[in-house]
Amino acid sequence: MLQQQSLKQLRILKLIGMADALELQWSQPHTYDDLSFDERIGLLINQEVTSRDNKRLQRLLKAARFKITARLEEVDYTHPRGLKKSQFAALQSNDWINKKHNLVITGPTGCGKTFLACAIGHNACHQGNSVRYFRATRLFEALSIAHGDGSYLKLIAQLAKADVLIIDDWGLETLTQSQRNDLLEIMEDRHGSKSTVFTSQLPTTKWHAYIGDATLADAILDRLLHNAHKLTLRGESMRKLKSSLTEAEHLG
Repeated sequence: MLQQQSLKQLRILKLIGMADALELQWSQPHTYDDLSFDERIGLLINQEVTSRDNKRLQRLLKAARFKITARLEEVDYTHPRGLKKSQFAALQSNDWINKKHNLVITGPTGCGKTFLACAIGHNACHQGNSVRYFRATRLFEALSIAHGDGSYLKLIAQLAKADVLIIDDWGLETLTQSQRNDLLEIMEDRHGSKSTVFTSQLPTTKWHAYIGDATLADAILDRLLHNAHKLTLRGESMRKLKSSLTEAEHLG
């Protein structure tokens, strides 16, 4: 009776990991006979810390809304696309996030830009950073809706708070004046305080012309590129080379 009451109180206090660990110790008493009281308490505390870390990670991953599930250990360095393992490994420490630097990944379609961005974001979540992922078209659509329904300032504030903001497939559609202004607001809020990741088929040399308005382009790119790490990919589409469909399956 006392055991159940203790478990109930621990769960009321939201010490779920500790409650589960204590229940396990009671269900397997002989397993822990040789441990001291301090050691058994230590196990309970470690389980609570682990439980909270796991729950926080799941919250961060859910909030990020990654397009795909990608991990750093799954990155393919054998494909000839100009991805240097040493250069990419330098990003895995998240030192660039701590220094509030940006990251730009450019290259042709199918070379793995989205996968790399999501893998980097996933790793950032594991290090306790908040991440938000958007395809550029969806981001601008959300901002347009926010302008209309009065939630613009709230959305802008949310974007400003994310430790890492990933804007994927940047440069596919011509920007409107409103979108240029929105992008400047985002970069102004994040400049020097948070990290932003851009992926694009367009080389950075064409970004100024793509933005369209020379004054706004100067302001945006100054905040985006001056402290940005750059991964420039090349080569044939990985989707094409890795296709496992046979001719019969294509026709079927």
